[in-house]
Amino acid sequence: MQNTNSEYQWETLPNGLRIIYRYAESDVSYCGFSVNVGTRDESHGLEGIAHYVEHMLFKGTEHRTVWHILNRMENVGGEMNAYTAKEETVIYSVHLEPDMKRSVVLLADLIWRSKFPNDESEREKEVIVDEINSYRDNPAELIYDEFENLMFGGHALGHNILGDINSIKAILPEDGRKFLSDHYTPANMVFFFTGKTPYKKVVKLLETFVPTNSANVTVLTRNAPDIYNPFFKTVKSDNYQAHAIIGNRCYNMFDDRRIPLFLISNILAGPGMNSLLNIALRERRGYVYTVESSATCYTDTGVFAIYFGTDHANINKCFSVIKREFSRLRDNKMTSSRIDAVKKQFIGQLAIGRESRESLATATGKSFLHYGKCETFKDSVKRIEGITSSQILDVANEVLDDKQLSTLIFK
Repeated sequence: MQNTNSEYQWETLPNGLRIIYRYAESDVSYCGFSVNVGTRDESHGLEGIAHYVEHMLFKGTEHRTVWHILNRMENVGGEMNAYTAKEETVIYSVHLEPDMKRSVVLLADLIWRSKFPNDESEREKEVIVDEINSYRDNPAELIYDEFENLMFGGHALGHNILGDINSIKAILPEDGRKFLSDHYTPANMVFFFTGKTPYKKVVKLLETFVPTNSANVTVLTRNAPDIYNPFFKTVKSDNYQAHAIIGNRCYNMFDDRRIPLFLISNILAGPGMNSLLNIALRERRGYVYTVESSATCYTDTGVFAIYFGTDHANINKCFSVIKREFSRLRDNKMTSSRIDAVKKQFIGQLAIGRESRESLATATGKSFLHYGKCETFKDSVKRIEGITSSQILDVANEVLDDKQLSTLIFK
């Protein structure tokens, strides 16, 4: 049965595939599949297989060689892309509106007819090993994964998305094919679309080219991480700068408290140059070039973190400033004028972010995958406007609690 709100249309096909559709008056369309599987669903010893499978989807199918895959959308000015996360994998296409059928047929071919050729598998594993080595040379990215790994005590949710060199070398093509057949089923997916192709045409294409498998949902065994124990760890490195993260576990994606936490994250070190920590650390003191805040929510837990890079001599000074700002948020209730201002800024940033239709399309797929619905922009604004100063104070005292903060330093 088709459902609608002021921004989206959606339904579930008999094979279990869910469709979420957003009309956009544009000649450019975005569509793809969000799959309910990620790196936390990998078996021990095969860490990195979700990302490996994502790569191998482009390495030959029953009907197409690598060359044909590369050129199918590129020849008409479109493109294909994919990414792997900890709880989902996404493969999608950007194309002109008349090429919708071409896009759906290719996506279906990659997902349900990939062959995992041995020679391509060996080549792609070498590419991933190079990617791992390159990643290790970037401490600003590496520190995030190491922080989550410590935060989750070695739980699968903390594993590096790329895997490690030994686990990648151990993966065989048959492992990839099994992972694909086990998880890439219609009932375990959402098809997302934004563009002006009529809704009924999109549904008809999916009914024609997506397999009519039974609507069996893949059973995922997702055990929550163990009880959190705060830590302080320093890792020696040869980097010119020191890199550091301070943070805490936070709320899962179904907890309403995540909304005021997102606002706190934005206040502290969001993208605005007027964020508290950018002013305090960069503009006033010149300690850092970059300071950023993040709140990542998974299905059963989450991570809040502040990252910065600084000269080795300034590392403790930075922590003192950060903890001072944490203390102010914990101890002082925001005035009505202040909270109105920060909410207005957050809403404006959200609206501008939605101008990236590619990001909006993939975010729509993820949202529908996990929540079974998509909020309209007006709904999101209403939720943000409903945040109170008391909620901000309560969340700050829970997530920014000194006794619960963990620290990781590369220096």
